[in-house]
Amino acid sequence: MKKITFFAICLGAWGVTHAQQTAPEVLDSVVIDTKVPIARKNSGKVVTKITSDILDRNVGKSVAEVLNEVSGIEINGARSNAGQNLAYYVRGGRNRQVVIMVDGVQMNDPSQIANDYDLRLVPIATVAEIEIIKGASSVLYGSGAAAAVISITTKKAAAAPIAATFTSVLGSNQSASENDYQIATMSNAASVNGTLGNFFYHTQFSNTYTDGLSAIEAPDGEADFEADIFNRYDGRINLGYHFTEDISFSQFFSFNKFKAGFDNFDYTDADHLSITDQLKTGGRFEWKYRNGTYVFNDAFTWIEREIISGFPSKFDSRAYTFDTYLNHRILKNLNVLIGLNGNFSSFNSFTIPFGATDFAQDVSEDTAKFEIIDPYVNVVYISEFGLTVNAGARLNNHSAYDTHLVYNVNPSYTFELGAGLLKVLASLSTAYITPSLYQLYDPLYGNESLLPEENRTLEGGVEFTNGTDFRLSAVYFNRKETNYVDFVTVNPDLFISQYQNIDETFENSGVEVEVFKRFGTQWQLTANYTNTQAEERFALRIPEHKVNATVGYQLNKATTFGLAYQYVGDREDRFFSPTTFMSETVTLGSFNLLELTINRKISEVLNIFAGVSNLLNEDYEELFRYETQGRNARVGFSLNF
Repeated sequence: MKKITFFAICLGAWGVTHAQQTAPEVLDSVVIDTKVPIARKNSGKVVTKITSDILDRNVGKSVAEVLNEVSGIEINGARSNAGQNLAYYVRGGRNRQVVIMVDGVQMNDPSQIANDYDLRLVPIATVAEIEIIKGASSVLYGSGAAAAVISITTKKAAAAPIAATFTSVLGSNQSASENDYQIATMSNAASVNGTLGNFFYHTQFSNTYTDGLSAIEAPDGEADFEADIFNRYDGRINLGYHFTEDISFSQFFSFNKFKAGFDNFDYTDADHLSITDQLKTGGRFEWKYRNGTYVFNDAFTWIEREIISGFPSKFDSRAYTFDTYLNHRILKNLNVLIGLNGNFSSFNSFTIPFGATDFAQDVSEDTAKFEIIDPYVNVVYISEFGLTVNAGARLNNHSAYDTHLVYNVNPSYTFELGAGLLKVLASLSTAYITPSLYQLYDPLYGNESLLPEENRTLEGGVEFTNGTDFRLSAVYFNRKETNYVDFVTVNPDLFISQYQNIDETFENSGVEVEVFKRFGTQWQLTANYTNTQAEERFALRIPEHKVNATVGYQLNKATTFGLAYQYVGDREDRFFSPTTFMSETVTLGSFNLLELTINRKISEVLNIFAGVSNLLNEDYEELFRYETQGRNARVGFSLNF
């Protein structure tokens, strides 16, 4: 199974309904590439949209697992122990080059080394849909939007005065070397929501618990290491009011907490624990008028993290982000969006000094803080003869360095081809990645002279659509990175290292191909292929070749079967050898995964589902010496009132 041929890839394409599961469907409109709804045929990007129907067929999975089936995206750690740290690899980029949006607000964690947001803090039970756009998108989405933007929209209130949903999933959680299928993972979610006159509300609570799988894989011939649990609780309430049909306001409050066990970094078993707590509040004001829309979104996030291990540490961070914009139709075919985006971040960190017993503060929020205020403008021109031009610019104003200008030019042209539409698209866009507070102010490794990383993305491609039954797209991308921030050894004799900008230009390129096809009313096929040519310095854990394929079969109105296939090619990984005290490189072999699912609607109220992942029980590695999931089964039900 380690080597596949083109025939095997094509055969695997007759995999399953998660294509209904994470496969992008042919939809009429998208939002992410302009911030306002636009017909897909007029979008100058290939946008992936994961709808509520797709998410419903992925019950029991995490957001990271669902995203891992999207072309161009590899989320390392999503197939491992549930508490494994996640790495977002998109077009040769890293976590700090991928922006996570929740309800229109960019999320970040100032206490993280890369200032990135942890997808483990997003329970899939709260998600209504996800849109993904790849490439440099800093004009609309600010710092970090260099490789991709993942925009998550949470569930909204029902039109009825009261509605309720209850979901429960049970499953196994074992490696390929085990075969007992004991219940080791449980996921439950409850939601009550509705609309009372002009008032609307949505409340949600969920819990996910997993056991049975160790973070580190035990060496051959040794007893299995103890399981490392993952336990998460989430709660959210959103309250809102429609002042008129066109003016609405809402405010939400949420909490998230998870505990994740982990082992020693020298690949030995340990009883360590990572605890993360998040409190978040924010709101949305929207006013629709005759010629446009005004929107104000904001979020205030408090995050605390504690590491309980041989090197204990504590972190806490604060981040307030707002994004406000006015989209106005100047002429029939011309829209202008003017916006202002702000981010105010700070963090504290604490460790126990050598020889001491109490925590001491390493970094103070009095120093470790920054403010970003960015005005931006974006123009969309849609002609009557098929030409669309999407162009814009943003001026970044950062308290730690000078201003920085980014831009985007994205023309596309759509014309009739037989019974379908053929869209030719191209884009030239730039992005920037601000240094994190850790990289700037850490007392050991920080460097206050760091400049932002700069990125240039060039794209070109085609998309053919034939009604709602067929869509084929192919996109070539080329990314260039300058001012790359890396961890550099300054003095090897004294073991002194520091974050520094690298005076080199790095280049990544590749191709993304997607196909969607309906066969009558019962069969549906989706497949995608990604080729990534990454510079050696960026190629860590990124497969050169990746294939996803899904096929769904609708037996009748109530029953759906699915089979999903995924191929991930060879990757290189690096690890610190406890014997040589040097970093060494190892090649991780390719692997193939199959998943079988069934969904059955018993009544208008009750729906049941079941699935078997890693059907062939393939033994593989995502990270060197870390455990991955073998063949596992899950069953569950949902009640909708």
